[in-house]
Amino acid sequence: MDFFERYKNLKKKYEEKKTKPKVIVVGRSNVGKSTFVRLITGRKDVKVGKRPGVTLKINEYDMGEYVLVDMPGFGYMAGVPKKVQEKIKDEIVHYIEEHADEIAAAVQIIDAKAFFEIVERWEGRGEIPIDLEMFDFITDLKISPILVANKMDKIKKSEWDYVLDGICQHLKCQPPWHQWKFIVPAILREGKGIEEIKKKIAERVRLFKKLRGLE
Repeated sequence: MDFFERYKNLKKKYEEKKTKPKVIVVGRSNVGKSTFVRLITGRKDVKVGKRPGVTLKINEYDMGEYVLVDMPGFGYMAGVPKKVQEKIKDEIVHYIEEHADEIAAAVQIIDAKAFFEIVERWEGRGEIPIDLEMFDFITDLKISPILVANKMDKIKKSEWDYVLDGICQHLKCQPPWHQWKFIVPAILREGKGIEEIKKKIAERVRLFKKLRGLE
């Protein structure tokens, strides 16, 4: 294959990537984002760790029908200066605003067990809880959300509905939670919930392509 043939092939791949819908993955640090990305991409080189702030840059993965965009975790990051944490958050916001028209869905992952404690702590300081701020930001931009309530194994099964209904209320969505098709309870470290998330992503990507004549 000569140089011009290789150039044409590379240009074609670049153009395809530019036109493919994006699916972004957002969430506070240490909620299971890296575990999710590893599961959905099948890539073992995605770093997973208990220390918050494992992902510090925006990573893109070509998934065939769409491009998965893994955002850095926002909020507390061990060993990362507050100034840097704010810069990372600004970069996330800027990226989403700049690419809003290309985004078919936003997978927002939360820690269902810690959610209420974090919301109470932020509201106690007179601040908008960061999980709620991100959800509002996504939906204000008319981006279709997929809210993954992770770490459900830390909650008694008998209390799942109560917890998920409470999360709904904080998101300004009337319970019961299961009437809202964007919410997925999950235990990502065990792979539970991943198939449902994949299904919801596929639905949103198909709809996005149809509405924009990309099929």
